[in-house]
Amino acid sequence: KGRPPVGLERMLRIHFLQQWYGLADGAMEDALYDSQALRGFAGIDLTVTAVPEATTILNFRHWLEEHDLTRALFDEVGAMLEERGLLMRQGTIVDATIIAAPPSTKNKKKARDPEMHQTKKGNQWHFGMKAHIGVDVASGVVHTVTGTAANEADINQTASLLHGQEEAVFADAGYTGADKRPEHEDREVSWNIAIKRGIIKALRNGCVIWRS
Repeated sequence: KGRPPVGLERMLRIHFLQQWYGLADGAMEDALYDSQALRGFAGIDLTVTAVPEATTILNFRHWLEEHDLTRALFDEVGAMLEERGLLMRQGTIVDATIIAAPPSTKNKKKARDPEMHQTKKGNQWHFGMKAHIGVDVASGVVHTVTGTAANEADINQTASLLHGQEEAVFADAGYTGADKRPEHEDREVSWNIAIKRGIIKALRNGCVIWRS
């Protein structure tokens, strides 16, 4: 006799909205109350039914993760985009971004999250994880995402970001030498990797040159 059940389609639509807008569970609940457009997509009529609470959204997200359904959904969406000609697969841009995690040790275990690590970028230290992303060069659609601790080198995840059908790969200087690694020996692609910033500064004209 708890909360009334919410239909699977509605929860999936809310999950997609949460991913598209990068919202936390509580923020997703608030956004559904604030936006008629989001409620319309989710099929929520406030005169008939209430917005699912943040806990419900959290539990559904964890349920998807527990059964490896997030990857299945991601792959299915990618297949549908490709079928409609929105994902060309001729080239891939690879990159990585750091996602910060709370460094506090004020918890029961008096420790930081063991899956997170510290890393230095430029002159600044960061604690958290890193998202490695493969993007279709023609459409800008993300086709692959992997997650690691923040101290994982970008170049180590290059192979996992390529689907194998691309003819060209584009990356920043953090991927220098990727083309010479053994996992790419049989990969017939055009590697386009930016020159390191230090070399660019040494050039008189200051132009960015791509190594292909």
